[in-house]
Amino acid sequence: MPDPTTDLEQETKPETDKQDSEEYHNELPDEVEMSLFDHLEELRQRIFYSLIAVIFGVIGCFVAVKPIVQLLEVPAQGVKFLQLAPGEYFFVSLKVAGYSGLVLASPFVLYQIIQFVLPGLTRRERRLVAPIVLGSTVLFAAGLVFAYLALIPAALNFFINYGADVVEQLWSIDRYFEFVLLLLFSTGLAFQIPVIQLLLGALGIISSQQMLSGWRFVILGGVILGAVLTPSTDPLTQSLLAGAVLGLYFGGIGAVKLIGK
Repeated sequence: MPDPTTDLEQETKPETDKQDSEEYHNELPDEVEMSLFDHLEELRQRIFYSLIAVIFGVIGCFVAVKPIVQLLEVPAQGVKFLQLAPGEYFFVSLKVAGYSGLVLASPFVLYQIIQFVLPGLTRRERRLVAPIVLGSTVLFAAGLVFAYLALIPAALNFFINYGADVVEQLWSIDRYFEFVLLLLFSTGLAFQIPVIQLLLGALGIISSQQMLSGWRFVILGGVILGAVLTPSTDPLTQSLLAGAVLGLYFGGIGAVKLIGK
């Protein structure tokens, strides 16, 4: 005669294992008791290290700023740049070095942020850190490349050809680099959309079906975002950025579907 106690144990064991597994994934493996003062002190140190890295990055880029400036002038297709005020090129060099140094130091800054928040993450959340960091870095770099190879040449080509038979192309170097740098970084930030989608999907905040159901609002938002992030007013550049944003969004939906959310 079978033992009912044994049968009951066999039935409840999978449920117990499931609960244990859930508890395991929701554990804080490096949880350490720290006072508010200790947290603030650690935050101060992380910020200090990040600022030092940014400063060194800016200084290094300022030393080598001339090749960077020449590289960013390539999409202008031989347009002559003017220094319309004393020291204008110097301040442009500082601006270019600042943006470049920030990009150069961003991996170290991101590492400091991760080290600060890591003790408060569960095992389940920690599994998302590496893919998110890698994906964010790759997509930001892809955004910079896309802006440099596609958006900036398209916008500049529009402006050059529009008034080619009326005005001579002599541009302020400060205005040009303000346009280029803003377009580069706004595109890099726009390319973070799939990373945000994956994070929301993995945490169960929103599903791929819910993302897809609001496609009408997404298209409208993509068009508005393309217009807002693009420093120029030409429709070609805005359309290219809006198209890239929409492509990234729907690609992000596919990625969320792949992880079963």
